[in-house]
Amino acid sequence: MIAELGDLGWQVDVLNLGEGFPWPSPATRETASNQLRAIPAGRPVVVDGLALGVLPEAAAQIAGHHPLLALVHHPLAMESGLSVARAGQLRASERAALATVHGVIVTSAETARLLTADYGVPAARIAVARPGSDPVAPAPGSQDGIVRLLSVGAVVPRKGFDVLIAALATLTELPWQLMIVGDRTRDSHAVMRLDADIARHGLTDRVVTPGVVSPSHLAKLYAEADIFALASYFEGYGMAYAEALAHGLPVVGTNGGAIPDTVPSDAGLLVEPGDIAGLAEALRRVIGDAALRQRLAGAARTAAEQLPTWPHSAAIFARALERLA
Repeated sequence: MIAELGDLGWQVDVLNLGEGFPWPSPATRETASNQLRAIPAGRPVVVDGLALGVLPEAAAQIAGHHPLLALVHHPLAMESGLSVARAGQLRASERAALATVHGVIVTSAETARLLTADYGVPAARIAVARPGSDPVAPAPGSQDGIVRLLSVGAVVPRKGFDVLIAALATLTELPWQLMIVGDRTRDSHAVMRLDADIARHGLTDRVVTPGVVSPSHLAKLYAEADIFALASYFEGYGMAYAEALAHGLPVVGTNGGAIPDTVPSDAGLLVEPGDIAGLAEALRRVIGDAALRQRLAGAARTAAEQLPTWPHSAAIFARALERLA
């Protein structure tokens, strides 16, 4: 997005606010607030909601000197695994921060709806700019009789890897292997739980968890995959789902958040978040039926043609900056 905005004539300077958001240390919070306050007055400022949502005081100060926009992927309180108290704290903090901004750019109509309904953000102050996708060749899939499942996402509770492993544990009579690609450094408890679940179900020889891989390696894994499977409890858009469509992969997932807006009903089988039995049945159908996989793959390729490219997304983003800032 940054490169595409540059091609459209925008000067984009990136400011790293530090690590640990949305639960930054006091030192990181203070440093980030000071960095934002030091931006020359009058310049439009876009702050990722992961940080802005927990910096309501700094947001109020910045908005007095800058056109301030929030970039919200999904409300922070929608993360899975949060205590009621923590979710409430995040909801109140993000609501206060969003009340100060001049506009909000979101990645889906579903997130826009949530911000209006639950956070009091006027619809007129929201612009939807879906992330872009790069055109790629359809995945040829495996050729060895093993149905290869690919799952892409950071190992955090919201991605539902506990549900995916539990579902697959009931399908050991079928010829499948699963590759889970994604950051294993963000939530050590989620990583330990995933590894323990894999071992407890006796799936260590069928589930591989390499962590983050290079873009070229990920492209190779997409090309070798037969099915994309991800059991997210909620997605504000679902970049990995969109990438799966771009590769022409059948999708087995959930209808959490904006996923049904990204994955058409004829391109995947979607179940309720947390529904282990429903997910297992969907996986059983797609793993065991090559003709169904072929039909879903064809619909995925058709859906991919409707995905925005990065230049298209950047043009929408730029128009939102001009209108809201």
